[in-house]
Amino acid sequence: MSLADQTRTVGGDVPVSGPPGSLRARMSKYALLPLRLFLGATFIYAGLDKLVLNKEFLSGKGGDSLTTVLESSHDAAAIPAMIDLAQQNPKAFGIAIAAGEIAAGLGALVGLWTRLAAIGGMLISLSLWLTVSWQSDPYYYGNDLPYMMAWVPLIFAGASAFSLDMAFSRRRRRKGRHIFG
Repeated sequence: MSLADQTRTVGGDVPVSGPPGSLRARMSKYALLPLRLFLGATFIYAGLDKLVLNKEFLSGKGGDSLTTVLESSHDAAAIPAMIDLAQQNPKAFGIAIAAGEIAAGLGALVGLWTRLAAIGGMLISLSLWLTVSWQSDPYYYGNDLPYMMAWVPLIFAGASAFSLDMAFSRRRRRKGRHIFG
C-alpha cells in the first residue's frame, strides 16, 4: 500500500496517515502543537524582552542596545543595506521587530491566522539571519536559521488542534458560510 493510499482525512480537518480511528491517525492532528507552543511562547517572550524587560535595547546605549548590535553586525551582514535602513531610526525599527515578534507569537500560540503569523515569524527570522546571525561560522551556530525553518511547517499546515482557526472554520461550516464560495 502506497503512502497516498494510507493518507486519509479525519473529520475533514487534517490529512493523516494510518487507518481512520487508529492512534497514529488521532495523534497526527496534534503533531504541530508542540512547535506552535514553543515558537509562540519564544516569540512573545522575545518581543516583550525588547519592549519591557531589556531597558538597554531601545535606549541606544549599552552593549545590549539595538544600535550597538546593528553597528557590530554591519560589515559581516549578508545584506548591509538592511542594517543601513534600520540604523536610520533604530528605536522605531526595534519597536516594529518586537511588535512583529509578539504578533507572530500570539498567532502561533492561539492558532489565529496561523499561516500569516508563521509567514511573519519566518520573515523576521530571515531578516535577523541575513543581518545579525550571518557572521556565524559555521552557519548552523547562528540561531535565527533554525527558527526560520521551524516556521515552515506552520506555513504549510496551519494549526489544527486547539486553535481559533479551526474553531472558526468549524463554525463557518456549521452555519454554511464560506469565505470563498
